[in-house]
Amino acid sequence: MNKVLALLMVLLAASSCSNTQSKAAKSQAVLGDTISYEGVKEKSFGELFRQISPEDIDRNIIGLAQKEFIVITAGRESHYNAMVASDGGIGALMGKPVTFCGLRGSRYTLEIILKDSVYTFTFFDERFKGDFMIFGQQSGRDSQKMQQTSLTAVATPSGKVTFKEAKIVIECKLAQTHTVNPEEVYAEHNRKFYADAYREVGSWHKIVFGDITAVWVRK
Repeated sequence: MNKVLALLMVLLAASSCSNTQSKAAKSQAVLGDTISYEGVKEKSFGELFRQISPEDIDRNIIGLAQKEFIVITAGRESHYNAMVASDGGIGALMGKPVTFCGLRGSRYTLEIILKDSVYTFTFFDERFKGDFMIFGQQSGRDSQKMQQTSLTAVATPSGKVTFKEAKIVIECKLAQTHTVNPEEVYAEHNRKFYADAYREVGSWHKIVFGDITAVWVRK
């Protein structure tokens, strides 16, 4: 009996080790830690990206949002606008995987999201930070900022807009929004942040939730 138990323990340990290694290998593949950007502008979306399920996103999205930022892009190839966000992440809502973010009510990208109900969350390598930060420095409502970047816009198979230089692309369909009510904000830092933003633009932030419809990572 002891020999049987010992054998089972060895098998379980081997299985656990194998699963851990498999998961690690899978994570490395999803992360795309060794991405080649050679000839990226000449390649098609299908040549650059492969689709995974939302459950296979192993990145620390909190870290991505805060350190590497999220580029949120709304619209279609004929007319689109992108912005930079550091508030947001991935979770579950109504039994579905979702993205969420907090956007100023005055954002032009938000206006397009509310009109079209679709958008993308895009993450980039650090090397492209200078190329996408311009999206957060000007409003697309009264500038040509989308023509001032060296990033290459591309449509996903469903027609949403992202960029060829991306490493992770999350397609979203608008699920619901909530306008911030200052009476329901309890953290002092949050209250001050929203109040300052309101005084600056004359509207309250919206918390935007989007059902994840597709996830793409760099091949």
